[in-house]
Amino acid sequence: MNLALLFDEDFIGPDRVRLTGRRRAHLATVLKAAEGDRIPVGRVNGELGEGLVTAQDEDAVELAVTLTQPPPDPLPLTLVLAMPRPKMFRRVLQTVASLGVKDIWLINAYKVEKSFWQTPWLSEASLRENLVLGLEQARDTRMPRVQIRKLFKPFAEDELPALMTERPGLVAHPGTETPCPVHLNAPATLCIGPEGGFIPYEVDKLVAAGGRSVHLGRRILRVETAVPVLVGRLYDAARY
Repeated sequence: MNLALLFDEDFIGPDRVRLTGRRRAHLATVLKAAEGDRIPVGRVNGELGEGLVTAQDEDAVELAVTLTQPPPDPLPLTLVLAMPRPKMFRRVLQTVASLGVKDIWLINAYKVEKSFWQTPWLSEASLRENLVLGLEQARDTRMPRVQIRKLFKPFAEDELPALMTERPGLVAHPGTETPCPVHLNAPATLCIGPEGGFIPYEVDKLVAAGGRSVHLGRRILRVETAVPVLVGRLYDAARY
């Protein structure tokens, strides 16, 4: 945890917070914070700053906080991601949040197993938990929005064209002729398929919605690897 992320319910005064649970344990056992120590903090969808440890016990840590710095700029990217295998979904979500992606759409695809949608990691509480872990890692406060669409065709025909009008679309698909652009640094909608990729029907639908098929070379990558590689190619870390 490189940042203690603060929620409205943590505030016990205008500039005082009380942290319990995982965050209290991390401060006490990992950071070994003692009274008088200062730690990086940030308020969800607000500013960054520092917190002064004023009191702590086995149940909670209290901080006096000063918030004066803006968070990093968000990436101008909409990520359309076929639902990953549950065991890697948490890692992918945390990675996406740490990279600065704020608009995430989880969609169905032919090669997405029906059982994937039953994972408890899709609950609101679990989504928030993993997004928070990603934000804490990156010292960011802007909470991403996750939207779930379990029907591919209605999404591709009715919603995706509008997204790609605002942010031009790229469809990551092995075997296409066009390499993924580098240092795009402009608004984009990036579509990434499941393990095994999109089927031709799905690629055609994504292209019809306004997407352009691109590839990362001859190697086939896992979703958890392809996501940071693609985002890293499109956006300069120094700017975001």
